[in-house]
Amino acid sequence: MPSPKSSPRSRRSAPEQLALDWPAPPAVRGLPRRGRLRVQPLRAGVDEAGRGPLAGPVVAAAVILDELRPIAGLADSKVLTPARRERLYADICAQALCVGFGQASVEEIDRLNILHATMLAMQRAVAALRLAPLEVLVDGNRVPELAMPARAVVRGDALVPAISAASILAKVQRDRLCAALHERHPEYGFDGHKGYPTPEHLDALRRHGPCSEHRRSFAPVRDALALRARRP
Repeated sequence: MPSPKSSPRSRRSAPEQLALDWPAPPAVRGLPRRGRLRVQPLRAGVDEAGRGPLAGPVVAAAVILDELRPIAGLADSKVLTPARRERLYADICAQALCVGFGQASVEEIDRLNILHATMLAMQRAVAALRLAPLEVLVDGNRVPELAMPARAVVRGDALVPAISAASILAKVQRDRLCAALHERHPEYGFDGHKGYPTPEHLDALRRHGPCSEHRRSFAPVRDALALRARRP
């Protein structure tokens, strides 16, 4: 069940495996059957990237797809190659009705904890949409507090095209931030591990100590700080 702390007043149903057979929007009355117009529902998909890494912000994206301009190949970003994600990133930005990005900083992650910082990034992504969605579908089992109804969708990044699109945008955007972080701190190898606690990253933490973009509230970073403090 969604955490009451994350969204005490948002209107939503319990997390569920979402059936993708929503009723079609009504046709406009008064037109011949072949010429009837379809009213496109404005449903936004939301996903995040960067909850697990030891450094950098958590990034969220929100997407409202255009059903008249379908995008082939949408899938969970984790099963796509980097090159494929980059191509789909461009397609989504060009063909979606609108997209929005939000992020929560390292300072916000350390102050709020990673769950609440993720909810904040999602709120900012939805607020950045040019169009206000009628409903928001969020990957996972929790939703942020929003002005419109929201539903959590377990494995939504594989089941709901708009969430798949959001997962791709969030992943590419965060990878780009990690590439920029690597330019400033090449000794940690952020261009490779993207901030995740790989053996190489943990070894760099032990040798160099944390940089300004490391999350002090995460145990491996705290341990590296303690180790550095004990050194003569």
